[in-house]
Amino acid sequence: MKTSKVDAYAALRIPAFRHFLFSRFFLTFAIQFAETIIAWKVYEFTHNKLALGLIGLSEALPFILTSLYGGYAADMFNRYKIVRWTLALIALSFTAIGLVMSGDAVLLQKYGANPIYLLIGFTGLVRGFLAPAFQSIMPQLLPKELYANGATWSSNTWQTAAVAGPAIGGIVYGFTNLEVSFVLVVALMLTALFLFARVPITELPPRTERESIFDSIKSGLSFVFNKQVMLAAISLDLFAVLFGGAVALLPVFASDILHIGPQGLGFLRAAPFVGSIVMGLFLAYNPPTIHAGRNLFLAVAGFGLATVGFAFSMNVILSFVMLFLTGAFDNISVVIRQTILQTMTPDNMRGRVSSVNQIFISSSNEIGAFESGLTAQLFGTVPSVVFGGCMTMVVVISTFFLAPKMRKLKL
Repeated sequence: MKTSKVDAYAALRIPAFRHFLFSRFFLTFAIQFAETIIAWKVYEFTHNKLALGLIGLSEALPFILTSLYGGYAADMFNRYKIVRWTLALIALSFTAIGLVMSGDAVLLQKYGANPIYLLIGFTGLVRGFLAPAFQSIMPQLLPKELYANGATWSSNTWQTAAVAGPAIGGIVYGFTNLEVSFVLVVALMLTALFLFARVPITELPPRTERESIFDSIKSGLSFVFNKQVMLAAISLDLFAVLFGGAVALLPVFASDILHIGPQGLGFLRAAPFVGSIVMGLFLAYNPPTIHAGRNLFLAVAGFGLATVGFAFSMNVILSFVMLFLTGAFDNISVVIRQTILQTMTPDNMRGRVSSVNQIFISSSNEIGAFESGLTAQLFGTVPSVVFGGCMTMVVVISTFFLAPKMRKLKL
């Protein structure tokens, strides 16, 4: 009897998908690279911790405001042109940020960090159009049987860039200067644009119905909310990040609980990303989609339990292991959710469905950081993280009973 082996690199053997992934890698790497330097410079100019929190918020709010229309645009117009123009605009925006911060930074001395917030807000507006169009293209490059494999490599690509970007950004800035660093950032973004231009264009099926913008956006929202499995998958990821994220409080753990200083903080911050990358490589050979529903519930539950374990840890190695596990479990969730979205969404609705997903997931990071900070201020750091992990478990149990189709889901 012959046994079939999983081809872990099947999606990567498709040239169009490789160009797409490398484009995403260089874009993510460049943004993470730049944001590390931006955060450092903003704190250097303001010496205000709240100013650091406003960096993420200044991008998240415009993104949320424009994302639904961005999803509509991705379904109505040429997705490839949208991605190309928005990539160029993001490169232009980061060029402007570099110019504002370079030299004597006259504008920052006069207006504080407000010019940076405005420019980052502009990138948030642009990203509201980029994200739905970009995410909608990936399933068009793969046959359906490779969706899970493609989602795994897409997650691996993002996580690798998210780890390497800040680390190399800090090193380059430390050994050179801001001007050299931002020239490299813009060069990386233009490389992403060049690679994406090599992705062959796949036309959308012709539209037969005529809808207003409002009705079109409404139909996208209705599609997601009427699909029990899709809504359950998005909701599990949303609330896990919203309640279970301990990353926002890592500086407090590093300084006041584990007493490991800034070097130890970097060690802890890397742990979830390392866990995600290791799990991503495992999933390439062992796809989690055969029993997708069961695996999703177990992954989110594992994320919550690891979060609680981290909260009670007084040992730096154990803390690293717990954070490593949060990243590993989160990657399982990401791969299954992306596979569900790609499999269940028709081509002419991918933009709108992607925009809803992006709003749920992207906004939850910033709001989750705020929730962690608020509960830590009110109840203390450890109780805050324990509460988040326990609430994640409550969400898993509730969804288990409220979404019976998810329990039985096999992809």
